Amino acid sequence: MSTPKLSAFLAQDHETPFLVVDLDVVAERFQRLAAALPGVRIFYAVKANPAAPVLRTLVRLGSAFDVASPREIDACIEAGASPADLSFGNTIKKARDIAGAHRRGINRFAVDARQELDKVLANAPGADVCVRLFHNGAEADWPLSRKFGCDHHDALDLVTVAARAGHRTGVSFHVGSQQRSPRAWDDALAAVTRLMQEAERRGAPIGFVNLGGGFPARYVDSVAPVEAYGCAIRQALGQLDAAPELMVEPGRYLVGDAGVLRTEVVLVSRRSLDERRWVYLDCGRFSGLAETMDEAIRYRLRTSHEGGPTGPVVIAGPTCDSADVLYDKATYSLPLALRDGDHVDVLSAGAYTTAYAAPGFNGLPAPAEHYI
Repeated sequence: MSTPKLSAFLAQDHETPFLVVDLDVVAERFQRLAAALPGVRIFYAVKANPAAPVLRTLVRLGSAFDVASPREIDACIEAGASPADLSFGNTIKKARDIAGAHRRGINRFAVDARQELDKVLANAPGADVCVRLFHNGAEADWPLSRKFGCDHHDALDLVTVAARAGHRTGVSFHVGSQQRSPRAWDDALAAVTRLMQEAERRGAPIGFVNLGGGFPARYVDSVAPVEAYGCAIRQALGQLDAAPELMVEPGRYLVGDAGVLRTEVVLVSRRSLDERRWVYLDCGRFSGLAETMDEAIRYRLRTSHEGGPTGPVVIAGPTCDSADVLYDKATYSLPLALRDGDHVDVLSAGAYTTAYAAPGFNGLPAPAEHYI
C-alpha cells in the first residue's frame, strides 16, 4: 500500500535500512476488521509490531491486546492499556511471569498442556483459562502448527480440570498466519462446537471462544478482502449451539500493509555458477526479513527503475552467513538498470520485520523505525 504520507516520507533522505509505518492505515484496518466481525473483541497480537506509536493508536481505538511476555505487558500498559484488556496468550510461560502478570491485573492465560495449566492454577487463582486446540494451518503461508495446541481429548480434560478448580474457561485455535482461505475457520469451529458440547455434559461449560489470527496482508499473491473473511467466519459461528463471548487476535492484518521497509542495494553481481544476477540488500534475514525463511512470505518489491527491462535475480542480505538468502527458488525479477546505492522498497512490511530484527550480528544495525 502507498499513501500520501508514506510517499512524502520516502521522498526525503533517510539512512537505510528503515521502516516507516502510516498509523492512519493501522487505524483504518482496525475499523474495517471491527465492522467485519461485529460483537467480536479485537486483541491485537503485540508480537507483530510492538512499537509504542502502534500500541497508542490501538489503545485510542479501544483495542485489547494479546501479549506474550512481561516486556509486552509493560509496553501495553505504558501505552495506556488497562491490564484487564490484556490476554497472556503465550502457552509457554514461566511460573513467576504468570504470577507477576496476575498481580498486575491480567486475568486471562492460555494453556495447551496440563503442566502449563497447573502453573496457572497455582499462580493466577480465579483467572480465565483459555485452552488452545491444535490446528494444522493448511493454506497458510506461515503455519503455526505442531508446536502449539492440544487434541480434543486433552483439551476436554484441561477445561474440566480448570472448571472444577473454579476457573472460567475458554477455547482458542489459530488457523495459521497469512491464511489464504476465508473458510479455514469452518473446521476449527466445528471442533470447538464438539468440545463445548462435551464440556457442557461434564458440567464444565466453556464461556468464551478465541478465533485467533490469520487475516492476511497483501504480498505477491492476491488475497480476499477482510470483509470476505468476516462473512465466512460469521457463517461458521452458526455451528455453535450457544453464543459465547468472542475474541480475535489479528496482528499482520492491522500493521502489515501500513509499513514500507526501505533498503539499499549493496552489490549487484554475476557469478559463473548462476545465470541470474545476485542482488545484495543492506537488510537481510537477520535484520528484519526473517519471514523470508523457506521463502514463505513473498514481499512485493519496488525500485526507482519501474517500467524498464527486468531479469531474474537471487536476492540476499548483507551478512557473511550463507543462510542470509531471501529469495532463490521463488521467481523474482528486478530491473536490469539496478545498481549499487539504489533503493529497493519492501512493501507491506509493517508486521514481523523490526520485531524480528537481531541487531549486532556482523555488527549491522536493525532498521530504524519511523511512525507517521
